[in-house]
Amino acid sequence: MPETDFSPVAVPETDAGRRNMRLLIQLRWLAVGGQLATIELVHNFMGIKLPLFPMLTAVAFLAVINIACLPLLRRKSAVTNSELTIALLIDVAVLAWQLQFSGGLANPFASLFLLHIVLGSILLKPFTSWGIVAASLLALGLLTINPVPLALPQRYLADPMGLYLKGSLVCFLLIAVLLVAFVTRISRNLRDRDAALAAIRQRAAEEDHIVRMGLLASGAAHELGTPLSSLSVLIGDWRRLPQISKDQELQDDLADMDAAVKRCKTIVSGILNSAGEARGIAPEVTTMRTFLRGIVADCRTAWRTTTLDYDERFMEDMPIVSDPALRQVIGNVIDNAAEASPEWIGVSAARKGDRLALEVSDRGPGFTPEMLEGFGQPYRSTKGQAGRGLGLFLLVNVLRKMGGQATAENRPEGGARVRIQLPLAALAYDGAPRR
Repeated sequence: MPETDFSPVAVPETDAGRRNMRLLIQLRWLAVGGQLATIELVHNFMGIKLPLFPMLTAVAFLAVINIACLPLLRRKSAVTNSELTIALLIDVAVLAWQLQFSGGLANPFASLFLLHIVLGSILLKPFTSWGIVAASLLALGLLTINPVPLALPQRYLADPMGLYLKGSLVCFLLIAVLLVAFVTRISRNLRDRDAALAAIRQRAAEEDHIVRMGLLASGAAHELGTPLSSLSVLIGDWRRLPQISKDQELQDDLADMDAAVKRCKTIVSGILNSAGEARGIAPEVTTMRTFLRGIVADCRTAWRTTTLDYDERFMEDMPIVSDPALRQVIGNVIDNAAEASPEWIGVSAARKGDRLALEVSDRGPGFTPEMLEGFGQPYRSTKGQAGRGLGLFLLVNVLRKMGGQATAENRPEGGARVRIQLPLAALAYDGAPRR
């Protein structure tokens, strides 16, 4: 069979705040580079002398803030609205400081305050976004109080408005490019967050569905326990009756009935054990090979007319604690394959790194595109019967709770294949008593 990548499922990052803070840090690095380039251009090439110490101090301050934010982002699992607000307020204050020493409102780059206002309206809650507006207006008001004027060389004094217009054009292009680049990425972060939250809601709905199903199954298992025990006793009595004990054909039929009743009792006990209501059965310590061979043996007993090929490539065996829920859902997958393909089913088990890789194949009609797209969703079945389609749903959710996953595909040669992967650590027995 082809090699399959059973790497862990990536979980989408739900905190758009952390990624938005990263974008602000990137924007700040662009501001640092842009300001250094602008100071170099204006001071040395254009000959407009600038107060270098306060302006370079502001650039250095931005760089220090960025460096300080990096370890903070690595340690924190989330970035709050207050922290994003403080970051934008720092940017507003530094821009006001730069403009104060480069002409105040006469500097065409004063329009950059609009960039912070737009970012605040997208990233922050309404109350704090208005705070960015208020801070920008306050900064503009302070820039009217004794700003340091630009000392223009003689060649610019003849047409200062032309120089201002050129600077305004550069500022407009800068704002346009940054808004398109960063607002697009911020919007994508927000969409990813919404998608992740939708996935969490879907998972919560599925888990609620499982709880309700577990209550129903537990109640049914309790109700079935008594009649199954009665049937087992009656079958034993019948097998000892003189008129039946001499009839070998009847003895064989009763043996099959007894095996079927015992399997039903095992299933009932498994349901109760999975629901936390084990009927006096302690957790069983076994090995991986024994666990898998037991599942295959039960399925061979249940589907005697079906050829079940079992390919075991697990290599070194290991002790595990048998999980009834896992045993049941794997058995359900094999039962589904046998129903779809009564002539032949194939089961293979292998160890890939620290994971169990199990595959169940059949030669049936395969999955429909709708089934493959909604694999693991409840009430999706190829059998066309109401209420069916819970087996794969339970499989996906049991594996998910244990850190594993299941996938499905149609085989090129016909039929379907279900792949199961599970961390061995989820079943490993460490010698400590299990409760």
